[in-house]
Amino acid sequence: MKLTLEKYLSWINEFSQKVIAKKDYLSDLDSKIGDGDHGNNLARGVTAVQQMLTAKQPQDLTAALKLTAMALISKVGGAAGPLYGTAFLEMAKTSSQTTELAELLTAATAGLQKRGQAKAGDKTMVDVWLPVTAALKNADLTSTVIEKAVASTKPLVAKRGRASYLGERSIGHLDPGAVSSGYLFEALLVAEDEK
Repeated sequence: MKLTLEKYLSWINEFSQKVIAKKDYLSDLDSKIGDGDHGNNLARGVTAVQQMLTAKQPQDLTAALKLTAMALISKVGGAAGPLYGTAFLEMAKTSSQTTELAELLTAATAGLQKRGQAKAGDKTMVDVWLPVTAALKNADLTSTVIEKAVASTKPLVAKRGRASYLGERSIGHLDPGAVSSGYLFEALLVAEDEK
C-alpha cells in the first residue's frame, strides 16, 4: 500500500476527528493509570496539525509528515507529543526514499521504541504499532487486528511511562496511548476505503 499526499491528508483528518470525539474517554482511561490528560493533550495536538496543514498547504507527503510531527511535538504535553511526533518524523525521513506504508510504519515503530525505550508487552502504544505494522507487511490489516492489539494491553503490567509506577495495579486497564494508536490505524482503514 503506497501512501500518497491525498490519502495521508484524508487519514490525518479522520484521526483528528476521532481524537476530538473521544478525548474525554482517552483522558478518563489515562486518569486510571496516568496523568488524566492524554485525550485533551492529543486533541490540542491534532487541532494544531489541522491548522498547520491548512496554513502551509504542503505540496508533498514528506512536507506533510514533517509538519504533522512538528505540530505534535510543540503542542502535545506529556509523553504523547514526543512519541507521536517521533513516529511522524521517522515517517517523514523515510518517505524521501519510499512511500510504501509498511516501510514508513516500520521506521515509525522503530523510532517509537527507541524514544520510549519500549518493547512488546510493556503496555504501551508499541503493543499496537508492532502488530499493525506486521499486518500491513502481509497486506492483512483489519479492524479486528487493531482491536486485538489494543485489547492486548489490558491484562499487562505497565513497564514504561507513568503507568509503570502502579506496577500490578495497572493490570486490567487499557493503555491510553494504545487506544489512541488504535484510532490512528482505524482512521487509516477509513482513508483507505475512500479511494
